[in-house]
Amino acid sequence: MAQIESVRFAIEADSDRAALQGLLPPGAARNAIDCALWDLEAKRSGIAAHVLAGLPQPQPVTTAFTISVGTPAEMARAAAKAAARPLLKIKLAGDGDGARLAAVRSAAPNASLIADANEAWDEANLERNLEACTKYGVLLVEQPLAASQDAFLEKIPHLVPVCADESVHDRTGLEALRMRYDAINIKLDKTGGLTEALALALEAELLGFDIMAGCMVASSLSMAPAFLLTSCARFVDLDGPLLLVRDRPDGIFYDGSIMHPPPRALWG
Repeated sequence: MAQIESVRFAIEADSDRAALQGLLPPGAARNAIDCALWDLEAKRSGIAAHVLAGLPQPQPVTTAFTISVGTPAEMARAAAKAAARPLLKIKLAGDGDGARLAAVRSAAPNASLIADANEAWDEANLERNLEACTKYGVLLVEQPLAASQDAFLEKIPHLVPVCADESVHDRTGLEALRMRYDAINIKLDKTGGLTEALALALEAELLGFDIMAGCMVASSLSMAPAFLLTSCARFVDLDGPLLLVRDRPDGIFYDGSIMHPPPRALWG
């Protein structure tokens, strides 16, 4: 809020999205204003945000559903409840991750799995954990090493495709990650809004990265602009509203794991 208040005068003086990129750094505050400006332009012009962005008509997509980290038994119980969902995202924690993966796979034998190590692995257990991911059919693993130590990823074979999360926020330094990662997770709260997220997605595609459209735990209003990234994403992880006790009014409709485009009354 302090960041937003710091640029109040410029915004009220009719600064546009392009000017906003220089007023605030990437992050949640700029994201909030940037996405509000997209919505404002769409409502003023009567032109949908996806048209303004030069993107195709949004279509329903399958989103991952998150299984929070815990003991293998706890994660197995959570996975069993979600076993009918086609794509599960497994949160991991380092030591004992092989047992966690085994428990989830046993409880949800038909689900596709992606994993998020949240920087919890190290050089000593990296290859062992990647082997466990291979054994249990994990399609992608996010941020296995700390962002400050991820150069080691250049030295080992990627038994499973590796996705950057904390290691990539915006286009700065993206090219330097080409030998370390196979994919990037684009979150609007990292990029500082849809404007930079779209530019990042374009550059990532040109550099050969796969794309995940990701999110923080948030309401449908946060998911709506991120939904525009789904047209170029191999993996969609926009289940934030499903993890809330209550979503906001006019929220996005989820039919199980099928996520429908946001209603115009909500955003865009």
